[in-house]
Amino acid sequence: MASGQQWVLVEMVQAFYEEKEELIEDWQPEPLVPLVSKDHPPPKYDVVSGPTSHKIIVNGKECINFASFNFLGLLDNERVKNQALTSLRKYGVGTCGPRGFYGTFDVHLELEERLAKFMRTEEAIIYSYGFATIASAIPAYSKRGDIVFVDEAACFSIQKGLQASRSNIKYFKHNDMDDLERLLKELETEDQENPRKARVTRRFIVVEGLYINTGDICPLPELVQLKYKYKVRILLEESLSFGVLGEHGRGVTEHFGVNIDDIDLISANMENSLASIGGFCCGRSFVIDHQRLSGQGYCFSASLPPMLAAAAIEALNIMEEDIDIFRLLRDKCKHIHSALQGISGLEVVGESISPAFHLQLEKSTGSRELDVKLLRGIIDYGEKNDIKITFSVATIPASYCFSSCVTPDYIVIYAQTTAHSLAQISIDDIQMLRMHI
Repeated sequence: MASGQQWVLVEMVQAFYEEKEELIEDWQPEPLVPLVSKDHPPPKYDVVSGPTSHKIIVNGKECINFASFNFLGLLDNERVKNQALTSLRKYGVGTCGPRGFYGTFDVHLELEERLAKFMRTEEAIIYSYGFATIASAIPAYSKRGDIVFVDEAACFSIQKGLQASRSNIKYFKHNDMDDLERLLKELETEDQENPRKARVTRRFIVVEGLYINTGDICPLPELVQLKYKYKVRILLEESLSFGVLGEHGRGVTEHFGVNIDDIDLISANMENSLASIGGFCCGRSFVIDHQRLSGQGYCFSASLPPMLAAAAIEALNIMEEDIDIFRLLRDKCKHIHSALQGISGLEVVGESISPAFHLQLEKSTGSRELDVKLLRGIIDYGEKNDIKITFSVATIPASYCFSSCVTPDYIVIYAQTTAHSLAQISIDDIQMLRMHI
């Protein structure tokens, strides 16, 4: 190479490095979080002191509690607390290890056995965090290239599980079996055109037993029919329906009389009716065992504190001994649902036997910001009058909105049996609630 050409090459390299340095100096990274104006109000946290039973002390003020998931009133139950204290003295506070690394205690195995027996399945597996249960279970089975049909009203934990799975997601309209079958037929046609791909593609339907975003019950019998017709698997999330639906509180399968073996996997958290922490999955042994090596929340999180496992076992004991507790909860749900009808400007959506009542605006203001402000104003007014209800921003996918909803945001009112007595939440309480919303 001639010396002149060498100098040209050197100059080109120098120019490249100079341009690179200029680009680096000019580059401004995007902020990690959105910029917030200085006059933006700071986040407001409601601080609870004391148990969340019939009455709750929030920010130092005692209110009637319509704002917690303590459906069966077991959070402040003396039997449950005594078992937790006994376990605390025996095992200590935490576990400091995941299940595969000295984090498996005998009480964990007992709880898994009891849950499997209660749900009438072959095996159960427990997680130390309720949200992580279904969010870990979905990607344990569904991988890149697989197809998941999911209800558009699916809760946030399901959505996170779908993201982690990197599967192909097909949303169907909320509880619309015709729309689901339309998608299944489209896939069937695609499979006929590409049978080789069809043989290696797994297919799942993911639904909730009782939807936390709507208060609706899934049409499980129709889902089971579609499962066998189109050869798909059903993953059923029962966090809201476990301990609520069915004569014995076993959930939506018992509610409809569906054989639990027709469901490939059932998931639920233990943070609602069981008044503990964590979650569980149950089903056939070969399905559940797969999660012990593939469920990320199971493999990499410290296991459930033994005292919380002991509390869940005692809560199960109470649920098995007193099945009238479920009838009592249903009666209260129907009572509250009826009492909330006819409130000017608001409508109640969802099933009358759901313990989560969704109050939505009958007519939107035309601005979601104003709708949210109006709903929050109702909640604040109730709190000033010693009624504690709560607000939820729906976590549905951004591209969807239910046909029955003016706005995806809503006020939520939770029912609870609370000490097994209808008198605990009385007619006066309901009238006061109605009056102040």
